[in-house]
Amino acid sequence: MLRAFLDYHRATLAMKCEGLGDEELRSRSMPPSTLSLLGLVRHMAEVERTWFRRVFEDQDIPMVWSDKIDFQAAYDASNSTRAEAFGAWEAEVEHSRRIEREAESLDLAGHQPRWGEDVSLRMVMLHMIHEYARHNGHADLLREGIDGTVGA
Repeated sequence: MLRAFLDYHRATLAMKCEGLGDEELRSRSMPPSTLSLLGLVRHMAEVERTWFRRVFEDQDIPMVWSDKIDFQAAYDASNSTRAEAFGAWEAEVEHSRRIEREAESLDLAGHQPRWGEDVSLRMVMLHMIHEYARHNGHADLLREGIDGTVGA
């Protein structure tokens, strides 16, 4: 059930971006925010990478768009393209799905150094569902702004 719900939210983010070109995907919300649909896709690539690979598998790998642990760096999609952002995001999603499939149990744990605690794959997946649900809400508003339906 967790896998299906997480995939539902992943598909929802992709659906919010369907039919849009690079310029529309880079379209930002109201100032001072720099949030865009492409920035959300980039951010979720970082979140997938961090929680599944860095936390759960304890891989010592860099973030995708930041030399330090800065999730905000991914939001700056001003020079990004659909191909770049979606390529990175889809690669991280596939890696996460492999981890999910190969896990003997959702109770297997990785270590979250910021908290100094072990976290189960189940908790990682619940966290990811929460992240996607929250950001898909932002994606709704961004898409409305692009489609011109805000206030209609």
